[in-house]
Amino acid sequence: MMQLDVRGGRRLPAEGIERVLIRGTNWIGDVVMTLPAVAAVRKMWPRARISILAKPWVAEVYRLFPDVDEIIPFEEPGRHAGIPGKWRLAGELRRNRFDCAILLQNAIEAAIIARLAGIPLRVGYNSDGRGALLTHSVRRIPEIRRVHQIDYYLAMVAAVGCPAADRDIRLSPGSDYAATAESLFTQYGLKPNRPLIGIAPGAAYGPAKKWFPERFAAVVDRLIDDTGAQTVLFGSTGDRDSTTAVAQSARHPLTDIAGKTNLKEAIAVIARCNLFLSNDSGLMHVAGALGIPTIALFGSTNPATTSPAGKKSVVIHHDVGCAPCLKPVCPTDFRCMEMIGVEEVYVAAQKLLGAAP
Repeated sequence: MMQLDVRGGRRLPAEGIERVLIRGTNWIGDVVMTLPAVAAVRKMWPRARISILAKPWVAEVYRLFPDVDEIIPFEEPGRHAGIPGKWRLAGELRRNRFDCAILLQNAIEAAIIARLAGIPLRVGYNSDGRGALLTHSVRRIPEIRRVHQIDYYLAMVAAVGCPAADRDIRLSPGSDYAATAESLFTQYGLKPNRPLIGIAPGAAYGPAKKWFPERFAAVVDRLIDDTGAQTVLFGSTGDRDSTTAVAQSARHPLTDIAGKTNLKEAIAVIARCNLFLSNDSGLMHVAGALGIPTIALFGSTNPATTSPAGKKSVVIHHDVGCAPCLKPVCPTDFRCMEMIGVEEVYVAAQKLLGAAP
């Protein structure tokens, strides 16, 4: 692992830390990729109480991770919005008397809140001009920004003394998820004895991350012909245009639950999938971490830094001169996605489903 400098060369104490606050990241995929770093913090202080400060829309992912003891909601928008809200949040945190704050989120706001909360040890990358607010400021060198995000966060906590943790991520839904899945299967007419294929054709960042709806439909139609599988379309309310376009392009009827479930419900159904086919998205990372055979389609973004976890995950990506551009809208001919063909994805899906090529 890449060794990073800490201001003053300081490491965190191995003893005397009883309450740890971790400021989580704000997006589902980023949260999944920080979990090995959370595991490293747990290995550092196995008996400490670890609390996660996180936005409500990502909290469910942390609830599936055993190294987390408590989730503190960062309600913005809501009661923690604006300067008065940040003061309120800092006061609430101060009452918890945390010994240490690990700031996985890179913004200066995270460091300001930790400082106002009176947390004596504050750890994070020296990003966003916040180095002076941290007691353990880790230098974010250019090279560290080119590694996978899992290693990016692991390197930060390793720099202050946290032991190495497993890069593999495995989310483990409990029995309540099984009950949730059963209810949703009944609601949407899904059959528990038939194979289930999940598709996430949307992407929050912009259309440059989206494969073509008609190609998603062509792949799933062939897989349904082969296996008799049923297919569920996943996403947020903002992804409904994408899921509707896939459903309209398909020969077989597909079940569209985009925007109709909360994150727990979506995870419960994804955990039942035999295959998950997705653009680079938060649900892609969830599926990989659940151990679901996952095909991840990458265009404008970089699989070297954000490919999904999981030994059953396959990335399909073609190197083109302009990628990864990281732009929300392709300014040229969209060749990065154009080069991903139906046959290529179909063959990869067959292999993951265990079918003969």
